[in-house]
Amino acid sequence: MGGGGRGGRNRARTQRKHFRENRENVWKRSRHESSDSNTNSGWEPFATQNPAFDEYYKEQGIVSLEEWDTFNSVIRKPLPAAFRVNSSSQFCADILSQLENDFMKSLQTEATDGGEVEAIRPLPWYPENLAWQSNYSRMQLRKNQTLERFHEFLKQENEIGNITRQEAVSMVPPLFLDVSPDHFVLDMCAAPGSKTFQLLEIIHRSTKPGTLPGGMVVANDVDVKRCNLLIHQTKRMCTANLIVTNHEAQHFPGCRLNKLSSDSSEIGVVKEQSMSQLMFDRVLCDVPCSGDGTLRKAPDIWRKWNVGMGNGIHCLQVQIAMRGISLLKVGGRMVYSTCSMNPVENEAVVAEILRRCGGSVELVDVSCELPQLVRRPGLKKWKVRDKGMWLASYKDVPKFRRAGIVPSMFPSGQSATDPTDNEQDVSLGEKHENGGDVNSENGFQPTENPETLEEVSDHPLQRCIRIVPHDQNTGAFFIAVLHKLSPLPAIQEKSVNLQRNLHSNNEERSEKLSNEIIESPNINQEDDTDEKFPEAASDTDLVENEPDETASEHDPCQPCEENKPEEVPGDRENDPKKAGGKRKLQIQGKWKGVDPVVFFKDEATINSIKTFYGVGDSLVLNGQLVTRNSDSKHVKRIYYISKSVKDVLELNLLVGQQLKITSVGLKMFERQTSREGTSTSCAFRISSEGLPLLLPYITKQILCASPVDFKHLLQYKTIRYADFVDAEFGEKASKLMLGCCVVILKKGTQASVDPIQVDVSTIAIGCWKGRASLTVMVTAIECQEMQERLLMRLEGVNGTSPVENISSDVADESKVEESNDVEMNEETEPVKMATAG
Repeated sequence: MGGGGRGGRNRARTQRKHFRENRENVWKRSRHESSDSNTNSGWEPFATQNPAFDEYYKEQGIVSLEEWDTFNSVIRKPLPAAFRVNSSSQFCADILSQLENDFMKSLQTEATDGGEVEAIRPLPWYPENLAWQSNYSRMQLRKNQTLERFHEFLKQENEIGNITRQEAVSMVPPLFLDVSPDHFVLDMCAAPGSKTFQLLEIIHRSTKPGTLPGGMVVANDVDVKRCNLLIHQTKRMCTANLIVTNHEAQHFPGCRLNKLSSDSSEIGVVKEQSMSQLMFDRVLCDVPCSGDGTLRKAPDIWRKWNVGMGNGIHCLQVQIAMRGISLLKVGGRMVYSTCSMNPVENEAVVAEILRRCGGSVELVDVSCELPQLVRRPGLKKWKVRDKGMWLASYKDVPKFRRAGIVPSMFPSGQSATDPTDNEQDVSLGEKHENGGDVNSENGFQPTENPETLEEVSDHPLQRCIRIVPHDQNTGAFFIAVLHKLSPLPAIQEKSVNLQRNLHSNNEERSEKLSNEIIESPNINQEDDTDEKFPEAASDTDLVENEPDETASEHDPCQPCEENKPEEVPGDRENDPKKAGGKRKLQIQGKWKGVDPVVFFKDEATINSIKTFYGVGDSLVLNGQLVTRNSDSKHVKRIYYISKSVKDVLELNLLVGQQLKITSVGLKMFERQTSREGTSTSCAFRISSEGLPLLLPYITKQILCASPVDFKHLLQYKTIRYADFVDAEFGEKASKLMLGCCVVILKKGTQASVDPIQVDVSTIAIGCWKGRASLTVMVTAIECQEMQERLLMRLEGVNGTSPVENISSDVADESKVEESNDVEMNEETEPVKMATAG
């Protein structure tokens, strides 16, 4: 056990560092490099030549030799910008109309002048024209006023959440998952979150106002900083059906409920659980990879690329994929995907999954799905490149390299049968390890004619999908769709018993702490699923075949060495056998630096909220509110969770908080901290994120405003009751109780006395009812967005006259506002404090 101490922690840190470095190239460029470029040739600082890259992919035959020049040319051009319209946004139809009737026409004029074929167009393979691609790069979008206006539109709508800027090929994997609103979905390597956002859109598809789907999404990422990026991205969705976790994907906990913990009722959870372990209907396994499919948007990869990148991360990819399969329900579907073109990261991983799972998993033929998406079949044969040598099978691997090059990298997956095969002189091995230019010319090759020994996989890998850049002017991507037919074959009983012994202490501790709201480090329980999944045994095989330090000397990932199952970050300091002192034992069982998830059960506060806003029993609040603070008297924010998320949280409590949850639920209420806010009968105001869900149930503190007054509120933020154009509205507003209220845009001929009706098209904002004025509690960018949408809708219904009328009203009103600015400052200041709290 001598190797499991400090070395384990160092390797885990190495994984995080290399994972982060690998992914950063995909999403951003360094500031000093981009500043050196000029507007006309922004990509010149990056060298787009790498002979090793050309040689490798020519030999692998990812495209035919006849089209190699075309492929080579396209992959060196900047990637066109692409984005997706949020189908669950209430402004979805408005945005699509603006794209088709405004930007498509105005940009086409500019495109004709600039020589582009088509400025923007919907992607033909994406359903309902919700995905669009521009033939301009991001830098080109700033070259003139017309394009700059379009660029500002993209930035604003993306920040609000109405669109998501995302590479076109990155949108494909979630579509092949075939997600339904009632599905439990796991996104194993979710950051930065564009695919997670896409999955949430599908989950929320066709839901009515005030209702939630029966499914949910668990979005996981290994890196804490990337988890924060993931949270920021998905926060725009305003969903109660999401849990964000921070785990190594290959060790994601299954949260299996044993009999002892299921009998425990101290935590207040009903004994009869709706779920006994965490399993998923759909799993998205978009694994870390070398990323050479993103060369068009991350050209810095050109100078860093080498064959070791793909070889070094292969083992980690297999482990993550096998963990995903084990967490998948029978009958469920998993999509394995990478943004790499390397068959060692793609087909080799899929073939290994099929080998390990036997007949329990099948590779699905999806050639009839998304027919307008141009795709290529997966490869059935490939070679492995290592230290300048082409290896056709594992038998060709020299002895001194077999730690780094494993059998699963080859089409057959077979190891060498003859122990004397390819016995190489030790001195020769040392020469290649430690010196010289080792390549196919002055190194050694295992065979004179590798083609005669070339392996062909016996699995239907042609069912995999390869997307290449020059087919539809995109990046490169690999996708495989897997269907789980039956439980995975049982592993060796010896391995099962070993794992149970390793985690027996943790399970006992979980039972004792089940009545505490804490986070437990038991994330490495390989027996947490219904079936005895085979990756436990196969992980042992991987450890035996792990590369030495030099196996991935050119590879920044080094996953095979650093991803042993027993080496889980945080486990060392929380393991009572390894922790050295009393101080460490005191934090035993808690996730360091992560706030606990606590069910909010303060009946007095909940009842005051329901009474103040007139929320009836039709909206279930009890049992579906959580906070991140165990002290209920000092709770600042209350989050609403769906029934599906509630079930997972209850299960997580019973198993000792195995899930390390960084974000959960929809922020529904926020405590008022200002002087004026604390004097109200309800201490909590409605958050802008939670308003759409709560809106259909509010019967008090709600008003309908005319388009003119609604626009005035958005424009001036604060208006005195006497200054509203509609005097009746101002009078009603003044009679509301002090505190938070909701203002709805009046529709058409709707009278003020009519009951308020809420539907998908309803536009509402949260406001603060002060003693003398009404103040909007909406961000500046959301105010600007709503003003633009309001004007567009009015123009669409009544032509331009309403806009002109509003403009003239605004001009008259502004004089009044200016004269009252000094008087209003004193009163609006506490309101600003209240809205910020």
